[in-house]
Amino acid sequence: MPKLLYITANPKKDPRLSKGAQIGEVFLETFQKEQPDIEIERMHLYDMDIPRIDMDLLYARAKLSFMGQTFDQLSGAEKEKFTAMHALADRFIAADYYVFVTPIWNLGAPGILKEFMDNMFLINKTFISTEEGPKGLLTGRRAIHIQTRGGIYSSGPMVGFEMGDQYVRKALTFLGMDVMDTIVAEGMDHFPKQIPEIMAKAKEEAVVAAKLMATGSVTTP
Repeated sequence: MPKLLYITANPKKDPRLSKGAQIGEVFLETFQKEQPDIEIERMHLYDMDIPRIDMDLLYARAKLSFMGQTFDQLSGAEKEKFTAMHALADRFIAADYYVFVTPIWNLGAPGILKEFMDNMFLINKTFISTEEGPKGLLTGRRAIHIQTRGGIYSSGPMVGFEMGDQYVRKALTFLGMDVMDTIVAEGMDHFPKQIPEIMAKAKEEAVVAAKLMATGSVTTP
């Protein structure tokens, strides 16, 4: 059974409170119509205990990668956190489709998304090093980012300052995924009277993108 991983990084996960979640639900509903047998796993990052790269994880990774130690030689805390990191990565790797829903905060994505993605960069598991440089191993998978913005970043003086969508797209591309065009709903703080039109446009784009993701072929590097 194909699996879609739906990842939200906003304390407001309720669609009644989150505009991003409203767009995301339209995407999921449309995708399910195209693939009725799809399994959807939801990851609301603010509800999860996400391993953070702290001193224990830094040392665990170093000991196992280039210090010549084995897993059994790690401390109790190092074993626990290293195991949790790989368990979360395994859940991530098990999917075929990925939908990320985030707002832009202070030019970037919420910090909790970076903490989550830090668990996905695992040498020889999600990417390898080659003579030509790193190569992502998560090929044959499709991903899309849905981002809400209070300001305008697609044109005007803020062009080039948006770093949340850039990070998501580059991180997933690094891991080998086929990343679709981002669905953006922007300017809602600047133009509150236009919110209905902004949201309607984003939802229309979500319908189109969901159909494309569900029926299109994946480009495998």
